Amino acid sequence: MTSLLKEIYEKTAEYTAFYTGGDIQWTADGVHLLCQCEDVIKVVDVNTFSTSHIIGETEEDGEPDQIYTFQMSHSNNLVLTAHKSGLMKLWDRETGLQKKVWRSGHKGPVARLVFDPIDENVASGGSDGNIRLWDLTHNTCTSSLRGAMGVFSVLKYHPDLSKQLIFGAADDTKIRSWNSKNGKEHVIYSGHFSKITSLQFTSDGEHMISSGRDRVLILWKINESKAIRVLPVYESIESTVLLPSTFKIPNFKKKSETEGIYVACAGEKGIVKVWNVLMSRLMFEQNNSLVSPASEEGGLAITFLLFNELRNVLSVVTADHNIIIHDLETFECKKQLIGFTDEVLDIIFVGKEERHMVVATNSQDLKYYEIDNMNCEILKGHTDIVLALACFPTKPEMFVSSSKDNSVRIWRQDAEKGVTCIGVGSRHTASVGSVSTSQTSNDFFASVSQDNCLKVWGVPKEFIATDQKIKSTYTELAHQTDINCVSVSPNDKIIATGSQDKTAKLWSEELTLLGVLKGHRRGVWCVRFSPVDQVVLTSSADSTIKLWSIADLSCLKTFEGHGSSVLKIEFLSRGQQILSSGADGLLKLWNIKTSECKMTLDNHDGKVWSLAINKSENIVITGGSDSKLVKLNDVTAEKREQMAKEREQVILQEQELMNLLHDKQLIKALRLALRMERPKHVLKIVNEVLKDGSVKLSETLKEINHTQKETLLKFAAEWNTNNKNCHAAQLVLNILAPEIISGHLKVPSLASFLEGALPYTERHFERLTNLLQDLNFITYTVNCMQPHVTSQ
Repeated sequence: MTSLLKEIYEKTAEYTAFYTGGDIQWTADGVHLLCQCEDVIKVVDVNTFSTSHIIGETEEDGEPDQIYTFQMSHSNNLVLTAHKSGLMKLWDRETGLQKKVWRSGHKGPVARLVFDPIDENVASGGSDGNIRLWDLTHNTCTSSLRGAMGVFSVLKYHPDLSKQLIFGAADDTKIRSWNSKNGKEHVIYSGHFSKITSLQFTSDGEHMISSGRDRVLILWKINESKAIRVLPVYESIESTVLLPSTFKIPNFKKKSETEGIYVACAGEKGIVKVWNVLMSRLMFEQNNSLVSPASEEGGLAITFLLFNELRNVLSVVTADHNIIIHDLETFECKKQLIGFTDEVLDIIFVGKEERHMVVATNSQDLKYYEIDNMNCEILKGHTDIVLALACFPTKPEMFVSSSKDNSVRIWRQDAEKGVTCIGVGSRHTASVGSVSTSQTSNDFFASVSQDNCLKVWGVPKEFIATDQKIKSTYTELAHQTDINCVSVSPNDKIIATGSQDKTAKLWSEELTLLGVLKGHRRGVWCVRFSPVDQVVLTSSADSTIKLWSIADLSCLKTFEGHGSSVLKIEFLSRGQQILSSGADGLLKLWNIKTSECKMTLDNHDGKVWSLAINKSENIVITGGSDSKLVKLNDVTAEKREQMAKEREQVILQEQELMNLLHDKQLIKALRLALRMERPKHVLKIVNEVLKDGSVKLSETLKEINHTQKETLLKFAAEWNTNNKNCHAAQLVLNILAPEIISGHLKVPSLASFLEGALPYTERHFERLTNLLQDLNFITYTVNCMQPHVTSQ
């Protein structure tokens, strides 16, 4: 039975944030996204979701220098960044190596950067209302453009190099243009009444379209200050994309003779719309959006639209850092990338083969991942943060979620339709913090809430439609303070709850109180039933885990080891072990019989809220407040096999060593003993050689290589601490001294060699002092050895 116990889990994968807000750009080939992530830019492969390399990473000892904004060159070879320190840095996009660095010269942060059409010059727009133009070849400022007021929100060169124009818009809501060669102001475009968010130039180079948070699109002629057309779009626009002259979108066939300037825009409402600006007509409105509208008027739902002409796809970047890629022709969702998950609150495996997992984060949307490639699908339904998840063991394609919106939802996984919400229960009057499902059927589940109520919900046999209303069959005021957790026993006969009142309670199926478990000094975070024994496990904010008898409600054992609250616990190995996670960021594996902690893993930088184990218990996935998902694999069997092989190898080597010593093959024996790192055997061999004199030892040491000689010197330092063995140690040092002085042998522990029972005569001391003078050890040696000499 002992062989079934787990001993070690090893981290095999880690999924961290790659986009935490700020600028984002797409390479022309559609392969990589450049995403701002805290203090760096991560280059993410769109196909594999992996980070290929990082731009702007500081050295280990260096101070992080926050990136305010960045811009990629038109050739996609260079990336320009503006930093908190006031520096501007030029990087090689493909390698991430820094090429140039210079000071921006702005009085305040740089808000916008832009390359000219041929990537020879760049412009920086600051929060001081100034634009500075830079020659990249010489890193010199060629011009300073003034006139705007406030922070720049838009900065663009005109795509036609011959026009030599640069456009900028700041807090004064005016679009200004300057001649990029002589710095003179060209035209001022007044029409917007709020922040200008984007500027697009038409293919003919004679017109431009601007958008703003004042809910309009404006069409301008480049050389005229008066707007040609103002198009109301009835929402704050954050980003626009000018579509190519030939394109396809659903339910719209563009006739070749139809004139128009087609602009895709998005913002407050979370949907993409395509307008014909020339005709003031809405041509397309998205009806399959995965983005929730902004909670407040004028708020943000979509922050960027990115169009890749080569792949004919439109990417939507949301305010909560999700990247959703749509095929432009059909507008179907092709991929979803989760740039930043925020806090991971709960995780469950879903499906019979457990190839998928559902993750609840600090969001109203659920993330449904394919574990092998981490392809994600966003599940919409809840209207506030989802707090907890639970899967039905008898029907693993069905699971339950609970939320701060006071509701519980039942979801079903379908091979064709994906995951859909099939049932909604909304009888709680406060946030629903935990759910637990029936273990022997899929007829009911339990939930607990901040309204201090425990509810049991019936699951309908058949679901007629999506979002079908479900009813609670039993309700009980279970505790007087917030209830943190609920769990259903393996036979469905008992329900356990844990609360901030420091107790856990046991309830019958009809919610009759069976007993109270008292003993924790702080609130109970998690409660679990053993799969085989009549015991229940609780974890608490008092940093302990307790094992209780269901029969007499007594505490059988207390496990101490976590440094703060123990947030999640699970039984392993048929109830013989416990896996726990805590607010100290640690994951611990316990043996119940011995009360021993077998393993501690520190993979998280904050609270580990969630812990999911698959049925075979060979995969564990953890998530926490650091926005990290960590995948662990059980490597106990592999480690045992490896240790068995190593033991077998050692036994064979020891037998071989004995045979060599018996046959007086001392050189081979010495090499093997050094390779096995056996100081006693090496000493025995050296003494055996010394019986024939030091000359014989000198000849023997010539037969071993440098690495073996260094190991021998390390052993000699150990022997030298014993008076009986110092003679052999000093002979080894004397023989190898020429190689040490010449630098062929590097002996970092040579100083420690002299700290033990060193020479007992002035003559020996003198000889070694001369030897070490060449090695710059003289000062240290005299200081540490003088007491030995004077005492003789």
